[in-house]
Amino acid sequence: MDKDSVGIVETQYLNVDDPFVVESGKSLDNITIAYETYGELNKEKNNAILICHALTGDAHAAGWHEGDKKPGWWEIIIGPGKVLDSEKYFIICSNVLGGCKGTTGPNSINPDTGYEYGVDFPVITIKDMVDVQKILVDSFDITQLYAVIGGSMGGMQVLQWIVSYPEMMKKAIPIATTARSSPQQIAFNEVGRQSIVSDPNWKQGNYYGTGQIPKNGLSIARMIAHITYLSDESMFIKFGRDLQDKDEISYDLSMDFQVESYLHHQGESFVKRFDANSYLYITKAVDLFDLAVNNSLIDGFKDIKCKMQVISVDSDWLYPTEQSTEIVTALNANDVEVSFSEIKSNYGHDAFLLEKGQLNYLLSKFLSDNIVADLMITDVPTIREEDNVKKAAKLMLDENVTHIPVVTDDNKLIGIVTSWDLSKSIATNNENLKDIMTKTVKYCYSTDSIEDITRMMRKFDISCLPVVDEDFVVEGLITNDHINNMLS
Repeated sequence: MDKDSVGIVETQYLNVDDPFVVESGKSLDNITIAYETYGELNKEKNNAILICHALTGDAHAAGWHEGDKKPGWWEIIIGPGKVLDSEKYFIICSNVLGGCKGTTGPNSINPDTGYEYGVDFPVITIKDMVDVQKILVDSFDITQLYAVIGGSMGGMQVLQWIVSYPEMMKKAIPIATTARSSPQQIAFNEVGRQSIVSDPNWKQGNYYGTGQIPKNGLSIARMIAHITYLSDESMFIKFGRDLQDKDEISYDLSMDFQVESYLHHQGESFVKRFDANSYLYITKAVDLFDLAVNNSLIDGFKDIKCKMQVISVDSDWLYPTEQSTEIVTALNANDVEVSFSEIKSNYGHDAFLLEKGQLNYLLSKFLSDNIVADLMITDVPTIREEDNVKKAAKLMLDENVTHIPVVTDDNKLIGIVTSWDLSKSIATNNENLKDIMTKTVKYCYSTDSIEDITRMMRKFDISCLPVVDEDFVVEGLITNDHINNMLS
């Protein structure tokens, strides 16, 4: 096991006593939420990051389960020293509502009948999934997440979070996703669903306890979907036109090519770990996903509060870059602080699970939570209230500064004098510093985030803040120039 892994982990479960009403109006009693956490929640409860999984994912995002041959599905970015650092953040990942990996879904027992729900399970939406995640987050008494991150269907959940709970996170990162499913995406999902319901072993969804499952239909559904996760280039690099276990084409209807064998293997492996009814319900939720209001994403995103980073993959033809830029355009129209990056990869849609270097770089750059202490200057000239304007002007020239904190004998902040104040003193012919200095001073602490103090500067149209400790003693100074120069 690598030293940068979170190690052995266990899936945990939250049982919800209150009925949960889905978007259609139907109700589910006694739902269970399967989840995993990595790292520790700090005392302020402000270091939590929620990870949202893709279509057939689960709560096991990182680390190892006892006896497993491979780690969690996003091991490449979660763990000590990685971008989602478990020594810094408290990372939460839960299985979605409708899933088959511990959270209540079609294969769960219906408390009203004592049997599996099957197709009696209500149709769910991405919003329902997010509302269940909100219940889990609330159980930790977390009032605001540091970030919500996810790719593919996980990215849809991220976008739903920022719409449903705009005050609940500081940052959000949707990756390789869309704000509304396209006709082509719906079409692929429908073909997959039809392959399942056409399997005689599906039995109208009531195959539980029969000893048979619709494995042929589910396998074909997975094969179809898996093609959309790859790119033509990645398939050519991986397989070309190489033959499978033969030296020449057989000229019959058996498998000739390696790519055929690969797809069959993907399908056969999938039926061992996933429930067919869950696949029907989750793909339907994806098809129903549409955050536009009055057919406008601009209207749909009008209440967004958090900082956003949208990431696409250049070779992704399932959720192409155009759908990510549509999200960015709508966010820009609402003056949301948003950045956009495109991963360069031949992996196709699956790049968000595989491109370790690019993901760690892009996410670390965005998540970096610089605090004032990282950027402030500590060797700050100060002046006393009883000093005169001439002394203040000379100090500004000698130190090449435009702001000087005014302090008491024990260095406590009582005001600030600026180059503008000196101009005012000339215009009013006033030599007394206490008459022209600014006494209602905006200030900050060394532990404040750069994001917060930048917002304060913008709000009050100021370019400099004194940095004080709990006793109001001046520790340093931070300016817009320091922030812009050092961060760039």
